[in-house]
Amino acid sequence: MILLRLFFEFFKVGLFAVGGGLATIPFLQTMGEVTGWFTNEQLTTMIAVSESTPGPIGVNMATYVGFETAGVLGSVIATLGLITPSVIVIIIIAGFLQKFRDSKTVNDVFYGLRPASTALVTSAGLSVALTIFLEVSVRVSEVEEQIFYLNAKALLLAMTVFLTMKFTKLKKLHPIAFIGISALIGIVLKM
Repeated sequence: MILLRLFFEFFKVGLFAVGGGLATIPFLQTMGEVTGWFTNEQLTTMIAVSESTPGPIGVNMATYVGFETAGVLGSVIATLGLITPSVIVIIIIAGFLQKFRDSKTVNDVFYGLRPASTALVTSAGLSVALTIFLEVSVRVSEVEEQIFYLNAKALLLAMTVFLTMKFTKLKKLHPIAFIGISALIGIVLKM
């Protein structure tokens, strides 16, 4: 039953996450809340791992969640669930490519999808940023309250990488170098 649910949940993500891998993040946040398969903090770890490994982020995340939920077979089923809608759409479009290429309706649909996918990616980015840069402290007294405070180490690392990539001679380094250096800094900071 869990394998069928994995396939179905990732099929929905693959069907509606228009705009690439980052557009899957809001869907994955909802999936984590609904299924309990992972928390928002685990999602940020999955994003970091998926961005750091070869392959599309959505596929990497589906594989990761599937493996954590139901082992190797779960990873295969979740990945198949994610890519199946794209394969179906590509097969349909390939048959009618010429007709679609000149269609005003299709062009209008894509015109509307661009801002929507931009909003999805922006929403995902802001959610991840808030999860990473803000930490929550719960004080239990007569009244339970949450106190948000800034994660200065994460903010400093992000600003350093951004400024280094944009405004120094090191900007010519491959992004993998920045990912590797950031991973090492993360290990040192957590020690």
